[in-house]
Amino acid sequence: MRILLATEMGFCFGVRRAVEMMTQAVAERGQMVSLGSVVHNPQVVEELRQQGLETINDVSQVDQQPVAITAHGVGPEVLQRLGESGVEVIDTTCPIVTRSQQWARRLGEEGFAIVIFGDPAHKEVRGVVGWSTGKVLVIPREDQVGPLPAEFPSRIGVLSQTTETESRFAAFVKKLLEANMDRISELRIINTLCHATTSQQAATMHLAQEVDLMIVVGGRDSANTRHLADVSREAGVATYHVETANQIEQAWLAGHDKVGVTAGASTPDFAIAAVVERLQAMAPAPATR
Repeated sequence: MRILLATEMGFCFGVRRAVEMMTQAVAERGQMVSLGSVVHNPQVVEELRQQGLETINDVSQVDQQPVAITAHGVGPEVLQRLGESGVEVIDTTCPIVTRSQQWARRLGEEGFAIVIFGDPAHKEVRGVVGWSTGKVLVIPREDQVGPLPAEFPSRIGVLSQTTETESRFAAFVKKLLEANMDRISELRIINTLCHATTSQQAATMHLAQEVDLMIVVGGRDSANTRHLADVSREAGVATYHVETANQIEQAWLAGHDKVGVTAGASTPDFAIAAVVERLQAMAPAPATR
């Protein structure tokens, strides 16, 4: 059995930057808290917790310890409340997410209603919504696109959650326009997709053409990791999404000659290495890239 690795996988720039900033901040300041999980990967969260970074879920839980804002970002009201509390804030918001926030604010100020393609419950999306000063609608799936609310103006701006796929975003925009052609006088589409994420998706698609089994490594709550699994399955390859190496089952490998390994943007290198090591132990073979 051969083990093939995706050419693009694992920590993206934004996640690596956030983890490095928080690691340095904890080393310099001692105990501190993170407003939500640093990234959607339990192994990374636990590693930072052992260094002194605890996780809180709401601003009301802020005491006097320094507070880190995660790579997913927050809305302006959260920043205001933190400022009023007087605590030190370490902002690790991914620059690509910051760009989405800036566009949401700008479109609202220019009189556009905003339609966001993404998960309304996702922290990144909630933060982006908070930055808009106008009307906002979040739609999670292409098949949920329909006529826009009657109170929406005719000028529409479209954004996407940064971790969505290019093909799904394109299909979403097409359906939105078709369903509202008579209502829209101006449509402004802002490509807020993360280049690193789309590169990982392309690498996964390419690898899926070469293997007959795919192992996707990453947190269950990681949207970009779930999308990698979706991309692989859509290519017709048997696919398993695991958080840790010990979740891999021997039975999965039966009858497969080439196994591909890919990982989400919040998956650390050590988790990927552990998966490769376990696969090699189950069916010894050199990993090739």
